[in-house]
Amino acid sequence: MDILIVDGYNIIGAWPELKALRDKDLAAARDLLIEKMAELQAYSGYRVIVVFDAYIVQGTEKKLKSHKVEVIFTKENETADERIEKLAIQLSNRKTQIHVATSDYTEQWAIFGQGALRISARELLTEVQQIEKRIEKNVKNIQENKPASKIPISNEVAEIFEKWRRGEK
Repeated sequence: MDILIVDGYNIIGAWPELKALRDKDLAAARDLLIEKMAELQAYSGYRVIVVFDAYIVQGTEKKLKSHKVEVIFTKENETADERIEKLAIQLSNRKTQIHVATSDYTEQWAIFGQGALRISARELLTEVQQIEKRIEKNVKNIQENKPASKIPISNEVAEIFEKWRRGEK
């Protein structure tokens, strides 16, 4: 099993689209990141966990699921880096490969020590963009190859049915 742990605010600060959105509406930037991670999760089959610092959003620790993506807001005075390291230790076993998405250099070295693999913010963005292109291509192929009706009919018959549907004679 592959698990992707995402340093939420680090990724938001590194992706141009999310960074611009964050400057206007932080909650919207978080939601968009979670949506993109949901697409990645659905396409790749990875278990995805997004971790946000309590330093930015004050309060007690919160865990929730959004689009099958696990979202964790750390408890007060706990950084996302600390939580990510704990998760890497807890979830690591012989059958599980942990991937951590962050561009925080110190965090990258810490997770290497736990046996996890790192994905930079830029690499994650590239992967998400490729997945979005593949999904778009698959949808386009389905739409192009989808028959107009479930029963193959000639154009003449289709025109007659369309007239009937409109109430014309």
